[in-house]
Amino acid sequence: MTADAGEVIDVVPYDPDWPARFRRLRAIYLRSLQDVPVAAIEHVGSTAVPGLAAKPVIDIDVVVTREHVTAASSALVALAFEPLGELGIADRWAFRAPGDLPRTNTYVIVEGSLPLRNHLGVREVLRSDATLREAYGAHKLALADESPDMASYVEGKTAVLQTILARAGLSEQELAHIEQANIRSNADR
Repeated sequence: MTADAGEVIDVVPYDPDWPARFRRLRAIYLRSLQDVPVAAIEHVGSTAVPGLAAKPVIDIDVVVTREHVTAASSALVALAFEPLGELGIADRWAFRAPGDLPRTNTYVIVEGSLPLRNHLGVREVLRSDATLREAYGAHKLALADESPDMASYVEGKTAVLQTILARAGLSEQELAHIEQANIRSNADR
């Protein structure tokens, strides 16, 4: 699906191969992170939700304690990942995958942080609520067709994501913080 100015917003029906792609990536990451105390490597984002339409990009959170962020980041850089910084989201460092790996949004993320709770909350609510999952998938497909750019696409998902995160148990203050962080992050694109 295309947007104006040549930007492509590609949202596709669920691909049952996405979990296998995550497992292959996780194995590569684990080898590189073998000397780093990793709390978890989580498959997050829409590709982690069976049945949900998604951009065909595997989102991965490498979860570590704050003291191990630098070591985890260095291990990814050693794999030829490009560090992109926090991108306006505190406690979450983004990395661009090298060209020889499948498309991924990879993050080193602090254990227990709000960004991690955001990612896991969305995943778990959508995995457990088929009606909300189907509505969100249809909404994303429509937005991909209608949005002139990625910023508009992300902005168009905000209200639905706020509903999902409220169901995940995030407080009003946390919801407001996430909404503002997404606005700031979008402004930086």
